[in-house]
Amino acid sequence: MEQFRIEVADSKAFGRFLDIRSIKNEQYQIYNDQHERIGTIEIDNEDRHHYRQSLDCKVDLALLNTIRDSILLHEEQELAMK
Repeated sequence: MEQFRIEVADSKAFGRFLDIRSIKNEQYQIYNDQHERIGTIEIDNEDRHHYRQSLDCKVDLALLNTIRDSILLHEEQELAMK
């Protein structure tokens, strides 16, 4: 299980750190600083702009879009390093 940390701006324009854990192909769990899972995102392989979120997701859509973009950027950087 791969884990990495991202920084995203919240609705108040403050930086916020989140831990991301890859649980299987294109599925990622999102954790806050208190190590509480605040949601799960599954990125669509066919169209990277689409994703599904878990029903118990505590992240608003704007922030979830930013999280998705950060995950995709992380994946691209990982591929470039190989």
